[in-house]
Amino acid sequence: MIVGVHPLAGFDKLLHYRVPERLRGDLRLGALVRVPVLRALRLGVVGEISPPAAPPDFPLAKLKSVAELVYPFPALSPDLLRLARWMSRYYAAPLDGIIETMIPVAVRNGAAIKEEVLLRAISEEERVSELPPTSGTPAKKAPRAAPKQAAVYEFLARQPHPQPKRLVLERLGVTPAVIAGLVKRGLVREERRRVQRHAYADDWASGEVAAAQPPVLNTEQAAAAAAIEEKCAGGDFGVTLLHGVTGSGKTEVYLHAIDRALKTGGGVIFLVPEVALTPQTVARLRARLEAIAPGHACVVWHSRLSEGERLDGWLALASGEARVVVGARSAVFAPVQDLRLIVVDEEHEPAYKQDESPRYHGRDVAVYRAHLAGAHCVLGSATPSLESYANVQAGKYAFLELKQRVDDRRLPFIDVVDMRVEVMRSRGLTILSQRLVRAMQDRFEKREQVILFINRRGYSSSMICQDCGHVEECEHCSIAMTYHRTDETLRCHLCGAQRSAPARCPKCGSPKIRWRGLGTQRVEEAVRRVLPQARIERMDTDTMGKKNRFREVLAEFRAGQIDVLVGTQMIAKGLDFPNVTLVGLIDADISLHIPDFRASERTFQLLVQVAGRAGRGDLAGEVVVQTFTPQAEPIQFSRHADFAGFSEAELKLRRDFKYPPYRHLIKHLFRGPNPEKLQFYAEQWAKRVESELGAAVELRGPSPSPIEKVKDHYRWQLWYFTENVSKTVPQLVALQREFPWAEDIIQVLDVDPVSLG
Repeated sequence: MIVGVHPLAGFDKLLHYRVPERLRGDLRLGALVRVPVLRALRLGVVGEISPPAAPPDFPLAKLKSVAELVYPFPALSPDLLRLARWMSRYYAAPLDGIIETMIPVAVRNGAAIKEEVLLRAISEEERVSELPPTSGTPAKKAPRAAPKQAAVYEFLARQPHPQPKRLVLERLGVTPAVIAGLVKRGLVREERRRVQRHAYADDWASGEVAAAQPPVLNTEQAAAAAAIEEKCAGGDFGVTLLHGVTGSGKTEVYLHAIDRALKTGGGVIFLVPEVALTPQTVARLRARLEAIAPGHACVVWHSRLSEGERLDGWLALASGEARVVVGARSAVFAPVQDLRLIVVDEEHEPAYKQDESPRYHGRDVAVYRAHLAGAHCVLGSATPSLESYANVQAGKYAFLELKQRVDDRRLPFIDVVDMRVEVMRSRGLTILSQRLVRAMQDRFEKREQVILFINRRGYSSSMICQDCGHVEECEHCSIAMTYHRTDETLRCHLCGAQRSAPARCPKCGSPKIRWRGLGTQRVEEAVRRVLPQARIERMDTDTMGKKNRFREVLAEFRAGQIDVLVGTQMIAKGLDFPNVTLVGLIDADISLHIPDFRASERTFQLLVQVAGRAGRGDLAGEVVVQTFTPQAEPIQFSRHADFAGFSEAELKLRRDFKYPPYRHLIKHLFRGPNPEKLQFYAEQWAKRVESELGAAVELRGPSPSPIEKVKDHYRWQLWYFTENVSKTVPQLVALQREFPWAEDIIQVLDVDPVSLG
């Protein structure tokens, strides 16, 4: 028996091995094994069983043998192996790197399964029954001469279940020798039990469940749930785009579909875009699963879990103990058995796109995995991506709508404030408009809650000298450093560089060096001035570094212990707080002025999503949008959450200019320490591609990237517009292998990028 193995050893090649007799009955496709590579044992995944042959000039007898089978079940199912091969071709990524992405680090590192020792008292009757039939030896009775042993035995005998050894030692104050003596005399038995570490099964979980809506569906929800359940019951691949306004109860529709999938014996993957949204989703899922299918575990899957939590979750899914997983984009690779349903919540979010190799898009991979598994994929959003909506128009996806909020609650009233007028009125920079300040004061008096959103952390986006115009930039990247007032530092949010903020201009010596622009810290400071009695919390990556800190803050906010929550993207979507009646968007048009063809789409999505946090309870909601471009189309369409109107106008522009979704886009990024050399190679490569593929691919560039330098490496980029990625990518990869690249030139293909930066 010969197998082809993909070794996780830093090179992309299939190696052949013989299978020893002892492993032949257990070795299956996708199994995780240890194999000899050079002089070391390496992990690998079985990709072929009994392949046609080893290389013809290599004697089969000289093939090395598989050394060890790591788990008795496959690490990757056949559909995951096929998915990895498709991703390698589509995203131009090494296959071994994709396989490593699919198997958690904890599993690859050999993290240990956690076990605990349980103690059980052996009764006199049990000891008698265990004696040989011919034995005349009387059974041993409970010890009386050893008081500590007697105390332990009597304690265990009173317990209906075996007790953890560590608790017995701690509670009775005895040493391990006391228990060892009881075990030796046959009065106590030690048993080992695997301890499963369940993420989010802690003190915050009950509060997160309290945020769930009741399971009674309205007419629209019931119709959508029935349509999805019917598609799932058919057992065929399909994709449904569920468009529901914010607060329309999309999660309840998902839960009913999950119920149906589980009752038919299937497994479920539930994807969310942000780690911060996972606890609330997990709590609702676990509560519902306990009601409809007691004993079904819900595994959590994302990068912030401990190694033990990741290992236990992976083992539970791979062995079939658990059938539901909820997590961020990498959960799309979870080894769920008999997959029947994949839900991608907030499918429009750019967070689903991985920004390092393999540069996959979680939503698109979810659709393809559903195709391979014969499962149904549900994409949900209040602001669907234009790519998904175009697939609906082309007849590739089914389309369902939820047009009303649950309990007939009204969408929040949106008030657009022209900040040009505010600046003229105050004769200077205004952080909070008069309209927003009055609304915040009114909500504070009524003991209602407020969310303020600004898509930029720090105190100020830059520092500039008012005399000479010098801007403090990062030494390693071509961007302005962000000023953080809490510790008087300048920080680069690209490479992490940090230095003290200067008191004088480093260029001309002027003391008139000031911060410019807004960030979450500065907004927080402004709120404290107008609401000195309010309880205010800031939520961004600077304050949420500690594990579970975001859960603490959200629990406090849910309990009414915080009046105003100031934050960035992590509070923009998904969160459900009935007492929030006011949402303020500061600098709402930041994303509108980014040089990106998706700028209007991003702005519309962001405004609608953030506005949707208001008025989700019995009280009416209000949204104040502060902008310098009040007449911009995305802002006007977002006032009425008019997705149909916005998508029609935006898709017409995309169609006219043949931008995605009407053609695919591939970004080719070049990086290197020498800018002149980098430019030369980028230009020579562009000429080569033009001559070889010019008829099938439209090239734009090469040109310097919008952020020209990152971490001391200069960056150039080239764009390919193509009708057929599956044909173009292999052609580009083949040309890459032939092209004489310099050793210090790094180049990366990014298929279907979500950012032009």
